[in-house]
Amino acid sequence: MVVIMDEREQYVRSAIRALEKERAGLKDLQEALGGPLGAVFGDVIKLILESKGRVIVTGMGKSGHVARKIAATMASTGTPAYFVHPAEASHGDLGMVTREDVVIMISNSGETPELAEMIKYTRKYRIPLVGMTAREKSSLARAAGRVLLLPASPEACIHGLAPTTSTTMQLALGDALAVALLEARKFTAKQFGDYHPGGKLGALLKCVGEIMHGESELPLAHEDEIMSDVLLTMTGRHFGCVGVIDEAGRLEGIITDGDLRRAMEETPDLLKLRARDVMTKSPKTMPPDELTSAALGFMNKKKITVIFIVENEKPVGLVHIHDLLRLEKPEN
Repeated sequence: MVVIMDEREQYVRSAIRALEKERAGLKDLQEALGGPLGAVFGDVIKLILESKGRVIVTGMGKSGHVARKIAATMASTGTPAYFVHPAEASHGDLGMVTREDVVIMISNSGETPELAEMIKYTRKYRIPLVGMTAREKSSLARAAGRVLLLPASPEACIHGLAPTTSTTMQLALGDALAVALLEARKFTAKQFGDYHPGGKLGALLKCVGEIMHGESELPLAHEDEIMSDVLLTMTGRHFGCVGVIDEAGRLEGIITDGDLRRAMEETPDLLKLRARDVMTKSPKTMPPDELTSAALGFMNKKKITVIFIVENEKPVGLVHIHDLLRLEKPEN
């Protein structure tokens, strides 16, 4: 009996074979970083950190597309970087490259003709040149002061021609450079948010101080206030809670709907009690500079729907979980 493979299954098998080859290439790259490549990698990071200029990333064709992405990733993670097209460089864009910059040039073969003028320019003005190539004896490798030598892993393409595994390794090594640089610079999530103000990512990287309900909206009651007045404040603000403060304005506790239900079960004279008698002491709070993404995770973990934003022990704002969930809605 002859079993004919469904054509969709053939497509999936092709995809799996491609991914297996690319995964093998990444494994080869990881192992190479444990050897000579790792030493050069460390030198490149040190070179960039000590540079007073920017990182210029360049490449032609598929390597050029990878170079654009590497430059964008570096720029968004604290390392000033941009892409210069090697063909345009010969028509004036070389003026964008200064002697204080570091150039990372990407070419799998190391013999891309369009890179020649840029190589000459870096040599003429002694601009640090880092080559990322798979050929140790190529023109690029001979010209570069430091060579990030990629493993000679087979391409995923069945003909061994289309840049597939090689570009995956280039991209992965570029990401590794960016990550090592951001860690060395102690680049924070807050700084990342400053570089990504737009879209859903930018929204989740805002600080709670940017989205909180301000002091004029806060439901607050003094610890000596009777509960009949506290209830008026709670219902008037529509947050389902009241923050309880002392004489100095410090946040001492919180009264929520749950606190009210428990108090009603324990005493019939709820309205005659004082706020301090009903409140939950030492409520969960956070500072204004906490990221909204962290606030959402914290509130989900603690199973709370509101949180007071506090500075110097005094409430300056309030965030409801709905405020955070709205940030997660996909853009139209």
